[in-house]
Amino acid sequence: MNGTTEEKTSFEAHAYTPGLKVKRAMTVDKLRRLPILGEVLVNIGDEVQHDTVVARTEISGDPMILKAAGILGVEAEDVNRYMKKSLGDPIQEGEIIASLTALFGLIKKQLVAPFDGTIESISEITGQLIVRGKPVPVNIDAYIPGKVVEVMPREGAVIETNAAFIQGIFGIGGERHGRIRMAVGSSEEELTASDIVEGDKGVVIVGGSMVSMEALKKAVDLGVSCIVVGGIRHTDLISFIGEEIGVAITGQEDIGITVIVTEGFGKMAMSSATFELLRSFEGSQVSVNGATQIRAGVLRPEIIIPHQESTSEESDELSAGMVPGTQVRIIRQPYFGAIGKVVSLPVELQKLQSESYVRVLDVDLGDSRIATIPRANVEIIEE
Repeated sequence: MNGTTEEKTSFEAHAYTPGLKVKRAMTVDKLRRLPILGEVLVNIGDEVQHDTVVARTEISGDPMILKAAGILGVEAEDVNRYMKKSLGDPIQEGEIIASLTALFGLIKKQLVAPFDGTIESISEITGQLIVRGKPVPVNIDAYIPGKVVEVMPREGAVIETNAAFIQGIFGIGGERHGRIRMAVGSSEEELTASDIVEGDKGVVIVGGSMVSMEALKKAVDLGVSCIVVGGIRHTDLISFIGEEIGVAITGQEDIGITVIVTEGFGKMAMSSATFELLRSFEGSQVSVNGATQIRAGVLRPEIIIPHQESTSEESDELSAGMVPGTQVRIIRQPYFGAIGKVVSLPVELQKLQSESYVRVLDVDLGDSRIATIPRANVEIIEE
């Protein structure tokens, strides 16, 4: 009996689910890496701003096949006779690459460069040319102001800063910057179009429980950098970006704005801790990223507010794991986005509707409801 009790106590003490961070002060490290090898422009110890280019490279332009033999009306093996350019030569858009003149000038055929680039291949078998567009420069900026603490030759660098750090539960849009403006007075207010004004270009706007479709459209029109709210209607989100949201990574959408949702779908009041933390830094410059991935390596949208306050110690609760009283957020249906406190962590496996057996926990949702949830479906709210 004692052995069973010891096993239960030990298991509960170490039940651990990583969760969303809402930290006023912590050390933030950001790896800034090139997609392919290139040149790193900073050294360890360098101070950088968010727009400092730390590494650069070039990606090959897109290739295009030109059916030279067909255009000139000659045999494939004869194409080289009519070429004005050689293999490896640079070309300019509109420039004549090859030409044929026959019957004392009555017949003229020309092959014209479709864009600036280079001749990469001339085939005497197919009579085709492959031309490749100009290399596309890729610059990687620091994203956050701070200090370079690590350099990876030809790959990138790690930037470190002291900052407030807030993670959302879902986001769209990529990396952006701007100063914080609180557009509503409380975490329960909805962000409407009237809350967004002409001077909000480049601003990170903080709303409360939800953002309306009209507000999203107006924000894009005025050039708002980012909107941070507690919730958003799923149907509005689909309509806004023009497609269903899948489980793949978001953040690549070309929608002209970043949106970060801190609580879940629907009208959901922003956590008071998150709202008040953002309010305390109103006017500060922040870095935001809406990229989200919920499978194959969790990636959360984030708000980073650099400052000089001393960093806080890690939460004792988090290091101890999930225990009764731990605040958690449910990240799967039917309670997606709900916040509650752990009541108990039963050791016994329980059978789900899917017929599988899993470990669960009981969560007090704060409205006289106790929900039994698979442990994999919750995350600790780290504050």
